[in-house]
Amino acid sequence: MATKTLTRRPSLPTRLWRSYVTDVRIEADADSDLYRQVTPEAKSTRDMVSILVASALVVTIGHFAGQDGAWLSTFLRAIGLGAAADAANAWVTASQFNALAMWAIVQISSYVILPVMVIRLVIRSRLRDFGLTIRGSLSHAWVYALLLAISLVFIVPASTSAPFLAKYSFYQLGVDEPLWPYLWSWWILYALQFAALEFFFRGFMVHGLKLRLGYAAIFVMMVPYVMLHFQKPLLEALAAMFGAVVLGTLSLKTRSIWWGAALHISIAGTMDVLALLHKGLL
Repeated sequence: MATKTLTRRPSLPTRLWRSYVTDVRIEADADSDLYRQVTPEAKSTRDMVSILVASALVVTIGHFAGQDGAWLSTFLRAIGLGAAADAANAWVTASQFNALAMWAIVQISSYVILPVMVIRLVIRSRLRDFGLTIRGSLSHAWVYALLLAISLVFIVPASTSAPFLAKYSFYQLGVDEPLWPYLWSWWILYALQFAALEFFFRGFMVHGLKLRLGYAAIFVMMVPYVMLHFQKPLLEALAAMFGAVVLGTLSLKTRSIWWGAALHISIAGTMDVLALLHKGLL
């Protein structure tokens, strides 16, 4: 008489790891293998190099041009527009909001303009193939909600520390200063900056490099992403390594950057609000 063999169902953590990590890695590497088989070596190499060179330029421009507005006045003066240079310098230095707005505008522009040009003019691909689709991503919203909850477990106690309060919030709200217009306007720019950041790192770099490098594209992206956090508290810089891999993997899984952008915006907004609360400004 035949006996029935019972197969034990894998545990929930095992199933989640298989679905959101193992299967993603296998699929990304398989797609990369197929791509390299059917694509001329010259084209695949050219596309990869174009993405890497553009990425180096983006982070360099964002770092140096985003530090202050001196670059703009220097550029205007170099092309003979001295009066415009003086006006630009006066505007940037007039208030902390103007300085922060200049920083945000430079970051958004650097994260978006050059990558879009490379995608459309060099790689000749569709923008939606670089994480800008929404289709099919809604079913994964719970994963990002879980990540937000886990993040808050660490952020809330850390928000009382001196290094945290020295760094946040970026816009230093004055005593008795209303939230509108400057703080709210800054938060809007701050959110747009995070959306642009996700497009660059988890869209342009991850989806652009995955066809040549497979799942390893995430770890290439991780290096410059962590370097962005060198001026922040050490624990936040270390957490950026983990965040880069998690958000990169989820971007491959969902083929979308938008939930990652929402998570990043939620965490950053929570950090600002907690800092303002601890300082007695809210």
